[in-house]
Amino acid sequence: MMKKLSIALALAGAAVAPVAAQTLPPAVIVVVNIDEVFQESAAGKAAQTELKTRLDGIQARLASLRTSFGAEEQTLAKSQPAQNATPAIIQAWQAKVKDYTARKTQAEQELQKRDQDFQASRQYVLKQINDGAQPIITQIMKERGASIAIPETATFQHAASIDVTADVIARLDKALPRVSSTAPVAPAAPAAK
Repeated sequence: MMKKLSIALALAGAAVAPVAAQTLPPAVIVVVNIDEVFQESAAGKAAQTELKTRLDGIQARLASLRTSFGAEEQTLAKSQPAQNATPAIIQAWQAKVKDYTARKTQAEQELQKRDQDFQASRQYVLKQINDGAQPIITQIMKERGASIAIPETATFQHAASIDVTADVIARLDKALPRVSSTAPVAPAAPAAK
């Protein structure tokens, strides 16, 4: 009986020990709206202006190409020779269609490349701002005794007192007033052997 009581007490003590060991201090949380940091920081604003200029250029080029290729396509459709036309006329028209198609494909590739470059530059700007903001967020966490920093988009609601976005922006403006809006060129892939 005594042995059973000792075992029961030992098991009860073992069950209590993990509960006591798992007691953690309450978490102190700070919230950061990283989109606002990108939109409102000096570096973000400057980069957005540069990126908008590029995007406007891409859109203008697209509009210009649509207009010229649309008009040329209509001209080709109207000038399509009848089936009973001479082979020379049909071949000349087909050569124009082939040239049109090749130029249109080349223009589409140009626009695709410009868009890829734009997207890479935008991502590079976001990375630089995020990389610049991370040590600032870490410092603010230490100052506030916070154990967690979460993006504002991960919250349903939060008290304004835990939102440190304005402080992050103010410090980032001093630490990183500008970023490059041109993504570095990726290294060329090694040639296949």
